[in-house]
Amino acid sequence: MAESFNEKQMTTPESEKNINDTKGPVFGQDDGADVEVAVLERDGMRLHPQPTSDPLDPLNWTSARKHSILAIVMSLYFMFTYITTTTVPSFPEIQAQYNASLGQVNWTVAIPALGLAFGPLFWSSLADRYGRRVIFIIGTIIAFAATIGAAKAPSFDSYMAARFFQGFGVSPAATVGLAIINDLFYEYERGQKIGLWVLAIDMGLLVGPLIGGFIDLVDHYWINWLTAILFAAILVAEIAFLPETLYPRNYMLVRMPYTDSSVGVADLEKVAPRPRDAAEVDLPRTKKLPFINVRGVPGMRHPKPWDSLLRFVQIWKFAAVSFSVCIYSVVWYWWIMSVITFIPSAYVQYSPQIQGLLFLGLILGTLFSEIFCSGRLSDWLMVKMAKRNGGQRMPEMRLWLVYPAATISAIGLIIWGISIDQQYHWIVGQIAFFLLAAGIQMGNTIIAAYIVDCYPLQSMAVITFYAVILNLSAFINPFFIAPWVTASGYTWTFAAQGIITFVVSLPAFAVLQRFGPTLRAKSGQPGWVNPEYDSII
Repeated sequence: MAESFNEKQMTTPESEKNINDTKGPVFGQDDGADVEVAVLERDGMRLHPQPTSDPLDPLNWTSARKHSILAIVMSLYFMFTYITTTTVPSFPEIQAQYNASLGQVNWTVAIPALGLAFGPLFWSSLADRYGRRVIFIIGTIIAFAATIGAAKAPSFDSYMAARFFQGFGVSPAATVGLAIINDLFYEYERGQKIGLWVLAIDMGLLVGPLIGGFIDLVDHYWINWLTAILFAAILVAEIAFLPETLYPRNYMLVRMPYTDSSVGVADLEKVAPRPRDAAEVDLPRTKKLPFINVRGVPGMRHPKPWDSLLRFVQIWKFAAVSFSVCIYSVVWYWWIMSVITFIPSAYVQYSPQIQGLLFLGLILGTLFSEIFCSGRLSDWLMVKMAKRNGGQRMPEMRLWLVYPAATISAIGLIIWGISIDQQYHWIVGQIAFFLLAAGIQMGNTIIAAYIVDCYPLQSMAVITFYAVILNLSAFINPFFIAPWVTASGYTWTFAAQGIITFVVSLPAFAVLQRFGPTLRAKSGQPGWVNPEYDSII
């Protein structure tokens, strides 16, 4: 039986406009006046975002429409990392083509990551002004053109430039992609949907070399041509099936508050909102916007183009976000790049096609973690612990899953390093890959969900920070891993990485879990909100 919403009447004074509440934001302020609106709850906890009775509200779209959009977002996020690793099996051919060293070839993995790190600082504010759809389309066009450039690059320098713009073009999949997910789904679904979103990036990282190894049988140029074909297919899907999802929620909540308090969450999408009310609001929004919108989405205050960079700097002040992202990125996540870039060297006795198949352990670990141990489990844990906490959600409740995740990642790194030096059977390496990937997938989902839970009204800024730091770590890793392995060997290099992951991550996240609420209280509230929650013009 569906659980019912409860409505509460409340007013929102100006002083509460930017308050982040773990149960959800407070709405109702518009044009300088205090307006009473209904606040909907589920399981005694306030829904975030609050729905309207507007059929153009993305929260009111059908499940099929929402999940088709999610599939497009996941497809581009898959390409986010696919482009960095699909060329790994062709490293010998790239070396021969451009007369490059092994270190230089490793840079071809790092350079797209630099584009992925820089891109969110450029795209995020534009997506909050002109909408998500047009930024997705422009970014995909750039990535498509850059991929053709990589396939035809006559020199190593031009190849590296094309690789940078591949990453730059596909980078909206991170920040803008998560913004689309937040536009479509409720907070209580966040763990599962972010888990699927993270699954896409992790699978792109791992499936890329598998596909690249087999395409290399044709020739290494076709690795880029296939990538271009994939970008073209995604571009067609974006043009045909991706509507605008940036919605002036605060503005519309005052004019079309949700009115049916008897509707259960499971039945929310089956309700037909009152169309006559929607027609009375003279404001173009979502599906009523131009096919290619080149003006600011109306009904909200827009950030300036440079606000993404300013807010990236300001986020350092909010320790719960900056501390968690930096710890995850530089003592845990970036070791996956160590493994991926060294598989060709570690298994040099195998052909590129067999080397691609050796990524199956990483792929299976990622899938297992997402199905059984990641997003859905995180949501379940949040609900159970919130009920025990009097209905109060705390972002730190998600962090309980960090401890097993970091532990199994550390074990996987140590086992793999030993297995290479001792020349164990390849199945030992596959077990190590399974453990490493399962931990990475779980940790990635938890950290992304945690920082959004901390500041839901500033989700674009915190995810921009996350994307920049995460991809900078991936950019840096290939520059030091090769000398480290040469100097210390596989056993001590990867054992050290595993030990760092375990010894640093677990205490660091324990401290964050214990003192996270205090850190957030001392940091105060950001001086901005996402534009959909800011309708004072």
